[in-house]
Formats: sequence, C-alpha cells, structure tokens
Amino acid sequence: MENKQNNSGLKAAVVVLGLLLLGSGAYIYKMTSDNKETVTTLTSEKETLANDLKAKIAEYETLIAEDNALKADFEAQKEEMEKLLVSLEKSKGDAAAMAKYKNEYFRLKRDMDNLVAENKLLKEQNVVLTSSLDSTNVVLSDAKKFNDTLVSQNDNLSKTVEKGSKLSVLNLNVLAVKERSSGKQIETDKASRADKLKISFLIAENQIAKSGDRTYYVQVIDAKNNILGDKETIAMSDDLTLTYTFIAKVKYENKTVQVKQEVAGKDFQPGSYFVNVFNAKGEMVSKTSFSLR
Repeated sequence: MENKQNNSGLKAAVVVLGLLLLGSGAYIYKMTSDNKETVTTLTSEKETLANDLKAKIAEYETLIAEDNALKADFEAQKEEMEKLLVSLEKSKGDAAAMAKYKNEYFRLKRDMDNLVAENKLLKEQNVVLTSSLDSTNVVLSDAKKFNDTLVSQNDNLSKTVEKGSKLSVLNLNVLAVKERSSGKQIETDKASRADKLKISFLIAENQIAKSGDRTYYVQVIDAKNNILGDKETIAMSDDLTLTYTFIAKVKYENKTVQVKQEVAGKDFQPGSYFVNVFNAKGEMVSKTSFSLR
C-alpha cells in the first residue's frame, strides 16, 4: 500500500516537472522570436535612415552646384549629414542609438527645410530685382534725351547690371585616368600610368546674363611648364596673347551648364599641374591645380 502511494506521488512530481519544462521552453522560444523580430526591425530602420540621409546629401550637392547666396550654409549642413551617416553606418543599431540618430536626422532635416525655403525666397527676390532693373533701364533710356543727370545715373546703373550679369565658372575639376582597350577608364595619380586628363567645370545659372554662345579657353600647364593639348596661340587684344590647351564652346541659356573635355597625352611628367580657364575677353575666370607622382 505504501509503495503504491509513493509511486503515485512520484508520477505526480514527474508530470508537474514536465509541465514546468514545457512552459519554460515555450517562454524561451517566445523571447528568442521577439528578439529576432526586434533585431530585424532595427536593421530595417537603420537601412531606411541611411538611405534618407544619402538622398538629402545628394539634394545638398545639387543646391551647392547652383550659384546662390546660401552656398556656405548648404556646405556646412551637408557636412553635418555626412558625419551623421558615417556614425550611423558604424553603429550596432540598438534601439537607444537608433532613437538618437533619428532625432538628429529630423533636426538636420528641419534645418534643411528652413534653408531651402530661405533660398527660394532669395531667388524670388532676385527675380523681382531683375525686373526692377530692367524697368529702370527703360525709364533712364527715355529720360536721357532730356536730362544730363539722368544720363549719368543710367550709366552707373548699366555698370552695375553688367557686373551682375557676368557668368561664374564653378567646380573646376581634373582627373587623370588610364584607358583600357575595352574603353573603361581607371582613375590614377601616377604619371607613368596616365594617358588622359578629364577636365570638367560648371557655368552657373544667371538670369540677368544674356543668353547665347560662350567661348572658354582652357590652359593646362604640366610640371615642366609646358602647355598640353592644342598649344594654339590666339590674340585676345593688342597687347594680350593666350596659348591654350583646348577651346570649350557652350550654348548658354541662363541655366547651369556642365562642360566636360578630355585631353589625351603620353609621357605625363610627375609633379604639379595647373589648369586655368579664360573667357572670350582673356579674363581668368577659374583655376585649380593637381599633382601626379
């Protein structure tokens, strides 16, 4: 009788223990599943935030390429976004870190929205100013027949408009490349490998400039003070001549235009190279330098 009671108690204990093990296993499984789901969600949020940052950085690059009064502000904000992107990509993506990165992104996005709105307002004001200048020119042109004072005022205003209508050449850049037989170009900084120079620059948007054909003379001077390319010499005026590497002819329609040109060569010399861009009047409008080793 006593043995039967002991066996019954033992069986009950085994059942209870089994139930406890089943419950513990279910709890552990649920916790593991929840953790995997959390990791997946945080990884997705990190990728989304990184893509948002890259898109905003690309928008800043477009804004910086334009000729506007807020260029320095755009460059500073772009640098902050680039730093945030680097920090985000290095992070492990835990919940606390993601919350911090999201808050910083939304702050930078608000700053960007404010700058873009300010830039739009400045452009609108510039259009109004341009219209005002055009109207003033008409009035002065009619009035100069009757008043010498108005003739003088019109002359001063014309000089101001002429100065403002000059085109800006921006982002002058040079890459040395090695071109394979397949046509693929590989960037290099070794003089012995380079067989082409890729030169590019932007002519900035200017609504008050006259549209039409523009001519620019690009001069590339190598480490031994030799001018590369065409080596043609042109007289810019009675006392000014210019030897250039190539001529860039552009059809300008008051919009930003990118100019690209390749200069082929061989036996490039190691050292410092200088690149100058001149307008049709022989005025230097941009310059840069680079080195080959």
